[in-house]
Amino acid sequence: MRILIFGDIHGNLPALEKALFKEKNNYDAIICHGDVVNYGPWSNECVILLEEIKNLTLLLGNHEEYFISGIYPGKNQIAKAFFNHCYPNFDKSLLEIINKYEIQIQVEGYIIKHTINNQYIFADTDISAIEIKSNYIIGHSHQQYEKDSHNFKIYNTGSLGQNRQFINQSCYLILDTIKKNIEFKKFENNIESVINQMKSEKYPSICTDYYLSKNRL
Repeated sequence: MRILIFGDIHGNLPALEKALFKEKNNYDAIICHGDVVNYGPWSNECVILLEEIKNLTLLLGNHEEYFISGIYPGKNQIAKAFFNHCYPNFDKSLLEIINKYEIQIQVEGYIIKHTINNQYIFADTDISAIEIKSNYIIGHSHQQYEKDSHNFKIYNTGSLGQNRQFINQSCYLILDTIKKNIEFKKFENNIESVINQMKSEKYPSICTDYYLSKNRL
């Protein structure tokens, strides 16, 4: 079985659609590890599109939790500005859908969830103090990588919609349970369409400037 695994879409509908098109007929199931919503201008559309796909498991991210509670609890002013713009425009009837997202799923020796212990685990994060007792596939930090810890593996899919290294690059992976391997995947996305839509929806300048300041391929 080939399992397409991605997350951190963050309202980037063009990137989501392109990933699904590129991998059409190349997977048997999909797992999304959360953060479908917020930041990008198409949170509603991304939730609806994923809900219509068969053989798909949806997991809860921290941004789904923010939308469910109606509160952004952090102090980051950029993240707060994004939430204050995106949450009021979110179709509240869709809260029932994201409230059903699961916490984690176990597949072929891997625990798949948004992150471990609610931490941002980057490629260079020292994880020696984190007790790892399984192989993990996670997201959250928007970086694609493979790490070793306590004789186990941690794979990060990277972000489909808001890559930290290159804002116009989308990352994900495919777990092949027959070959027992993981393929890292990436492609260039049309970030200009995202930024133009943000401008048309009159996002705060702190939000559009954030996207414009990011490095590109």
